[in-house]
Amino acid sequence: MKRLFSALLAFSLAVTATVPLQEETPSAPFSVDAKSYLLMEASTEQILAGKSIHERRAMASTTKIMTALLTLEQPKLDESFSVDAKAVQVEGSSMGLLPGDTVSLRTLAAGMLLSSGNDAANAAAVRIDGSVESFVERMNRRAKQLGLSNTRFETPSGLDGENHYSTAYDLAILAKNALKNEDFAAICSQTKQKVCFGDPPYERTLSNHNKLLSSYEGCIGVKTGFTKKAGRCLVSAAERDGITLICVTLAASDDWNVHKNLLDWGFSQLQRLDLSPYLAGLTVPIAGETQPMPVKTLSIPQTVIPAGKEKEVVLQLFMSPFYYRPLFARQKIGEARFYLDGKLLCSADLFPAEDLPLPTENTGIMSRWRRLFGG
Repeated sequence: MKRLFSALLAFSLAVTATVPLQEETPSAPFSVDAKSYLLMEASTEQILAGKSIHERRAMASTTKIMTALLTLEQPKLDESFSVDAKAVQVEGSSMGLLPGDTVSLRTLAAGMLLSSGNDAANAAAVRIDGSVESFVERMNRRAKQLGLSNTRFETPSGLDGENHYSTAYDLAILAKNALKNEDFAAICSQTKQKVCFGDPPYERTLSNHNKLLSSYEGCIGVKTGFTKKAGRCLVSAAERDGITLICVTLAASDDWNVHKNLLDWGFSQLQRLDLSPYLAGLTVPIAGETQPMPVKTLSIPQTVIPAGKEKEVVLQLFMSPFYYRPLFARQKIGEARFYLDGKLLCSADLFPAEDLPLPTENTGIMSRWRRLFGG
């Protein structure tokens, strides 16, 4: 197992950023019928395959990934309110809202992610920010915060607009962040969901347009989309053996099979790696003592790498040459960083294995301490 140990003063460290996007995007080993596509491993953002991943294109109702995420970040998700009559009068796909209906933001999010309701998107926008236009400003602010440099929103629903666009890469990053929201992840992974709304409200069932949820093992979402301008758009995510892949196709004629083929191939290329063996037996010197101190992490560091490359993982340690008592088990004393092919995979904070208090009169350590430091 190959290791590289670098001892540096902890307080002089500069933060190392994750290596940015590959300049040349690798292609899948088979034909992919899509104007743009991307296959990404979620935890490391490693791009496994793609084409025209930064090309701006219409993205139809995959827009609702952002709209639903912002909706589910609001307080009082289950509070009932009457929908804005004008907001629900919108063309395209619908969850069935009518003027005067009573609904909650959580139900509207379900209406967006399952039924792809344009009415749900507009109703949520008006409820949250008072107007569709103000909510669109919120969407673009969040896009900027997430680093989606080739994304611009004009509508909450995804209806085509002259300056309404995104890219395969930006949509993958958006999906990754949306899936961190527990409510979002729970809703977009459902093939069907019971909701209650109406005037008066009554229970009904919404069906998810995402066929992969019932036809592909491990699929956990995310969102379909279609307009005449955008073509068939699909953002999917799947989990197997602790690995999460995100797949995006824009303007694909057979997106269901394209995603299945890309996901199958992607899972065959990767393995999840437990990094704790790389840190086994790690110790640091304690000033004035002959026995070094064992070091631990608070959780088991893990990452995803190309299959068969575990021996090429390189470890760098960022720590002081030695430490003084007292030290405490929850006190960070350094950092381990793991690299592959010069790229940062992940990092782990390092801590003393146990508390090390100041020496006392009853320990041999105290006498050595006095000899070293003059009492």
